[in-house]
Amino acid sequence: MGIRGQKTEDGRQMLACRAAARIAGMRGTAATKLPPSDRGFTLIELVVVIIIVVVVMGLFLNRALYYQEQAEKVAMEEVAGAVQSALTMQYGRILVRGNPSDAAALVRDNPMNWLQKPPHNYAGEFYAPTPLAVDSGNWVFDLKSRELLYVPRNAGHFKPGKDGEKWIRFHVAMSYEAPRAPSLQNASPELTGVLFEPVEPYMWF
Repeated sequence: MGIRGQKTEDGRQMLACRAAARIAGMRGTAATKLPPSDRGFTLIELVVVIIIVVVVMGLFLNRALYYQEQAEKVAMEEVAGAVQSALTMQYGRILVRGNPSDAAALVRDNPMNWLQKPPHNYAGEFYAPTPLAVDSGNWVFDLKSRELLYVPRNAGHFKPGKDGEKWIRFHVAMSYEAPRAPSLQNASPELTGVLFEPVEPYMWF
C-alpha cells in the first residue's frame, strides 16, 4: 500500500472516531436530562400553590375570628351573670333588714359597686357616653341613664337593638306581681324581685 492509500485509511479512521465521539456525546446528554419529577415548579404550578395557600389561610382566619367573637360574648355574659348574682344578694340583704322600699335605690346604683372586684375591662363611669367614646370590649356606667353599657370588640355577628348603636345596654328592673289573694285584687302590685337585663333586645349570633 502506498503513502496515499495509508493517508486515506487514516482519514477514514479519524472520521469514524469523530462520529463515534459525537454519538457518545449525544447519548450522554440524553442520559443526564432530568425527568419531569425532578424539575422545579412551573409558573402555573407555583400560582396554583399560592392560591391554595391563600384560600386555606383565609378560611383559618375567618374561623379564628368567629371563635374569638364567641369567646367575647361568653365573657360578657359571665360578667352579666355575676352582676345578677350580686344584685340578688343586695336585694336579699334589703329584705332581711325589713325595708323592701329600699330596693328602689338599686335601680340608680352602679352595679359594678356590688362586685367584689370589677372586671378588668371596666372603664369606669361616664356621663351620657356614645359607643365611639368608649373603647371597644369595655364596660362603662352611664351616670345619666344609670345603665351599664358594653361595647363589643368583635361584632361581625352582632345586631343592635332599636337604637341601632353598636353596644348592649343593661339596667336594673324591678319585678312586680299582682296580689294573688282575692281580697287584695285592687291593691298595688307587690315587688317580687329585681333583674339585671338588657334595656333592648339584641342578637349576637
